[in-house]
Amino acid sequence: MFFTAFSLHAQTAVEMDALLETQALTYSQAARFILPASEALAANVSADSAFSAAVDKGWLPKTVAAGDIARLDAVALLLMKAFDLRGGLFYRLFPTARYAYRELSYKQIIQGPVDSSMPLSGEYFFQILGRTMDLVEKSTAENGEERQ
Repeated sequence: MFFTAFSLHAQTAVEMDALLETQALTYSQAARFILPASEALAANVSADSAFSAAVDKGWLPKTVAAGDIARLDAVALLLMKAFDLRGGLFYRLFPTARYAYRELSYKQIIQGPVDSSMPLSGEYFFQILGRTMDLVEKSTAENGEERQ
């Protein structure tokens, strides 16, 4: 059991290192890390399974393919949905990629001079994912809840 856990951790570390070098993340790669981080899927899920789950749940547009280059606004929507983040009025009325992008920009998870349609590098993706996880942890601690 110990060796299985070690092997899984090492495999994830190798995946992360490769992703950090990536200049254009795919939707399956984004789903592979976002869904386990949000505890929506197990940590050992494959990228294709994570992508399929995200599309099935309506967290990604049905028009995208697993190997397509991920747009920042679509990844913002995936983050909002997977982490069950509350948004402002427009996001609640229209929970689309456009308003998810605007909401995460407002919350300063998405920072800097960026365009909603830009592809994400692996490094920028992990920065956004880390800020999202920090926000969720802070919110959970403030509400005195324990994350399940």
